[in-house]
Amino acid sequence: MSDQALDTFSHLLIALQETKDSERIVKAVEEIVVTFNEMNEANGYFIETMEREELADFIDQATSLAGLDIGEDKDITEEWREC
Repeated sequence: MSDQALDTFSHLLIALQETKDSERIVKAVEEIVVTFNEMNEANGYFIETMEREELADFIDQATSLAGLDIGEDKDITEEWREC
């Protein structure tokens, strides 16, 4: 399930890379974070703190490569993340 969610997110960002549509990129971030929150809850909270941080780093880097400038110290996933 995790691989499928990340693949979908990655393909969407690749498609958005040409348009650099920041609104759609942020929406894709919201969707992937909410998806992981739901998977985590449905599967006995399998995502540990370190893994959550690694996912957030991956998402931040992927959105940066897609053309979204979020700033060096900002976590774009923070708004939707469940701790």
